[in-house]
Amino acid sequence: MSVADGVSRRAVMAGGMAGAALAAGPALAQRRGAVPKAGRYTGLIDRGVPAFLGIRYATAARWAPPLPVPFTGGPLPATAFGPIAPQQGNTDEPQSEDCLFLNVWTPAVEPRARRPVMVYFHGGAYTTGTVTDPLTQGPHLAAEGDVVVVTVNQRLNVLGYGWLSPWGERFADSGNLGQLDLICALQWVRDNIAAFGGDPARVMVFGQSGGGAKIATLMAMPAAAGLFHAAATMSGQQVTATGPANATARMRAFMAKVGVAEGDTDALLAMPVERLMEGLQADDPIMGGRVYFGPVLDMVNLPRHPFWPDAPAQSHDIPMILGNTAQETRAFINPKGAVATGLDWDNIAERMAPNIRIDLDPRWVVAQYRAQFPDWPVEQVFYAATTAGRSWPGQVIEADARGAAGAERTWVYQLDRPSPVDPLRGAGHTDDIPYVFGTLDAAGSLSGTDARARAISAEMMGAFTGLAKQGTPGLPGWRPYTLPDRATLVVGQDRTACVDDPRQWERELWAKAPYIQPGT
Repeated sequence: MSVADGVSRRAVMAGGMAGAALAAGPALAQRRGAVPKAGRYTGLIDRGVPAFLGIRYATAARWAPPLPVPFTGGPLPATAFGPIAPQQGNTDEPQSEDCLFLNVWTPAVEPRARRPVMVYFHGGAYTTGTVTDPLTQGPHLAAEGDVVVVTVNQRLNVLGYGWLSPWGERFADSGNLGQLDLICALQWVRDNIAAFGGDPARVMVFGQSGGGAKIATLMAMPAAAGLFHAAATMSGQQVTATGPANATARMRAFMAKVGVAEGDTDALLAMPVERLMEGLQADDPIMGGRVYFGPVLDMVNLPRHPFWPDAPAQSHDIPMILGNTAQETRAFINPKGAVATGLDWDNIAERMAPNIRIDLDPRWVVAQYRAQFPDWPVEQVFYAATTAGRSWPGQVIEADARGAAGAERTWVYQLDRPSPVDPLRGAGHTDDIPYVFGTLDAAGSLSGTDARARAISAEMMGAFTGLAKQGTPGLPGWRPYTLPDRATLVVGQDRTACVDDPRQWERELWAKAPYIQPGT
């Protein structure tokens, strides 16, 4: 994977990321080409923006809480991304258990500037992912939005969320170590971001998919209270956490897969990390498929479910954006793959059943869709139903819970614009990322770079940076989400408009049975 749009990791290490200049004001222009410095760190210029890559914010022993790293000391270079968390996949990226690094982009290193700070957590369902992805690098967002951008890597999968507490009190934190890493990173931001021109009193967290779920979980963790002042989740929700019984069963399955006796934590501590990653192929005893690891309701760090039975009181006053794409599952279920190929009215219910998370008879569901939308072809019904019955309900539950609690500073969006790069994809999972980061032409982007893509990017970037700056989206006409209206910003191919409850029929259909958060 390239480190930046068409720029190699070697070039970054050499400081050769000057790139195309971005118009970000006189302060940046005066420093363009200079070597940026902040505290003990020496950075580089990334596409015209001062950047500090690979700053170590903490260290951690295996299955132990993170230990903050002092900000002061001898000079250190911050010119290359640190290694990413151990995981399966991303094999072209250096991986290491020593992975607690963050990255900073700032319009200018001016300690008195006090710009709002946007801290991004990556997706990957707690199991994979990294912020070195070209789509989530921060120079465009920092320059065009006049904000300081921070991106964070943290421990994942069994190393970040494997619950070993039943086999020793020293592992009491083990089920939520990945979350504790993020809290440690936010403490680093609070204590040190002013040196990079950021305002520790205006910190916004945002994340896509698993990154959004991590944020929803942080909103219910007492240790995270006060560390961020606004939040945005993009196709990522966490209604309930993994219960202790399921977390224990998963660790038993994992231990069996790697060939150690149940409870032999010494063997796990000594095991090569490569073997631990192979253990992720264990069968999940709860859901089937590969074993799942995510936040645990441990009553130590996470004393309640994130958004059940209600929205966490500690976060009612935090302004929040929640968003989803209209056809999420087109990114998970390949329209040219085995599930969608040969799809017809005779087999749609059978193929839909494994891809929904609400226990309604899929035959009945298909009949309802056909009666409501008689002109829809079978493929359109399939992707609408799997999106509404799998990827969307968590957002509805969270937004409604905040509405019921009187959390009036809540805004919801829905990306409808289909990808012009891959028409079969529609508006799929992850498609909102390049609009927010301004990485329309980055490797992996499916947004296109046409006039409409640029207009949406300006709208989305303005909305997100507005939330960071003043606690309301910087987009006129976007009304808050309250009950019963459920105002939603619909971002379409031709226009962006605020619409009340745009998918009311589907919302009410799927509300006839409870949503079961995957993994819990």
